[in-house]
Amino acid sequence: MRRQAPVTSTSKGDRDLVSDVDYAIERDLRSFLRDATPGIAFLGEEEGVSGTGDLQWTLDPVDGTINFVRGIPLCGISLGLLHGTRPALGVVDLPFLGARYWAAEGCGAFANGDPVKVSDTTSLDEAVVGIGDFAVGADAANKNRIRLALMARLAATVQRVRMSGSAAVDLVWLAEGKIDAAITLSNHTWDMTAGVAIAREAGAVVADISGAEYSAESTTTLAITPGLVGQMLPHLRENETA
Repeated sequence: MRRQAPVTSTSKGDRDLVSDVDYAIERDLRSFLRDATPGIAFLGEEEGVSGTGDLQWTLDPVDGTINFVRGIPLCGISLGLLHGTRPALGVVDLPFLGARYWAAEGCGAFANGDPVKVSDTTSLDEAVVGIGDFAVGADAANKNRIRLALMARLAATVQRVRMSGSAAVDLVWLAEGKIDAAITLSNHTWDMTAGVAIAREAGAVVADISGAEYSAESTTTLAITPGLVGQMLPHLRENETA
């Protein structure tokens, strides 16, 4: 990503892009991990699944492709490991911000080698909340009606709402205490596995809209610093039923 600017970018559906760099990174990592960990399956956003088993690498080769193509530095490589449906390990590299985050279950979370932890914010009016991108593609209008209602509700309650355009950025910034919640009203494992593993090891509560612990089968990804969970989850459920 640092060495090669995207030369080509092509549409992969309504208002979504993939670049030649996405494909190059995915193919390199798929090949490397096939040799290094031959017993572990691999799921890449761009070229799908290879292998089977209870362990599976999940890769978003460029999380925030549109940011990357436009020269916006909020983008990175997100590599996670699922054990069944549970995120067990994650690495997120943000090359244009000079930051690399990683975590393994039970071992804590780190940024450039230093331990990180979530904020101790306990009041919504002091909270900075990251929210996932607007939907594109099938049923986008209805999905975005829900997102717009949520943003309006949050804007009236929290200190600030932010939309970075990268789920990985949101989750590692939550882990580092830069924001206090990362709300994504969807769940693609290549987007979420690494960041969820890092945020959880930094102390975040990561749940579905029901409040159940996050898994690869969740429909939403709600990652929140512990002091806000009791206030935030009812707030989000109210939006879902509005």
